[in-house]
Amino acid sequence: MAKTKTASSTDAASGAVAGFEQSLTDLEQLVVQMERGEQSLDESLKSFERGIGLYRQCQQALEQAELKIRLLLDPQAPEQAEAFDHTRIS
Repeated sequence: MAKTKTASSTDAASGAVAGFEQSLTDLEQLVVQMERGEQSLDESLKSFERGIGLYRQCQQALEQAELKIRLLLDPQAPEQAEAFDHTRIS
């Protein structure tokens, strides 16, 4: 049963990570549109709401990628795998 859980976790991670680039691109375009200041208040609120959703999708994808890394580092106990320190990359 553990293998199925790990496999489904890996599949979920792959799906979330695959959509990251598109969500990030959409979010960047949305920010540019909003910064122009040409939208009505209603349009701005809708854009802001969409932006929050895109931000959350990106955050989830990053969390899934981190989980995938942890699973690769220690498949038997991913919760005990040492966190990846991105600040050590030069």
